[in-house]
Amino acid sequence: MKRNIGSLLALYPMPVTVIGAMNGEKPTWTLVAHVGIIGHDRILVSLASSHFINGMIRKDRKLSVSLVSEEMLPKVDVSGSVSGAREDKSELFAWEPGENGTPVITDAPLTMECTVVDTYETEGFESFICTIDSTYVEEDCIDSNGKPDYHSMKPVLFQFPTYEYLKTGDVLGKCLSFKEKDQ
Repeated sequence: MKRNIGSLLALYPMPVTVIGAMNGEKPTWTLVAHVGIIGHDRILVSLASSHFINGMIRKDRKLSVSLVSEEMLPKVDVSGSVSGAREDKSELFAWEPGENGTPVITDAPLTMECTVVDTYETEGFESFICTIDSTYVEEDCIDSNGKPDYHSMKPVLFQFPTYEYLKTGDVLGKCLSFKEKDQ
């Protein structure tokens, strides 16, 4: 029997990402796990309204979204625990400018350059609705079909209730391959 545990945000785990935006000539970064897909051509990046980086995103209408590998976690933690308003985080990651001018983290297995097309505000949060302009993937994380290989990438996941990072797990089977098994 299930027990009602109240109105609880429970759609976890989520991918850990680093959001990048330009602060003049230098990048700034922050850790974000509240990201989502809202169509085949749009993603959502949700940030607390008080984040320093939000001002840069609102101004330029551009941001980068980088998936995180386990090796990146020490720097990723810093990006999420220090405010860009109080400390310059521009040298936290090696980076290069993407085609649209957003900062692309050199060591990230995958980075998407995005343009903000809308902003949805809720109490205390700004959710940026973005189109994906470019996707940069490390060569050794691309499969034989030219698509991202998440088995090689091993993106880190986050679960909010316990504030833990998780590793991606084993393959259970192909999507829609289980429909015949319970008949």
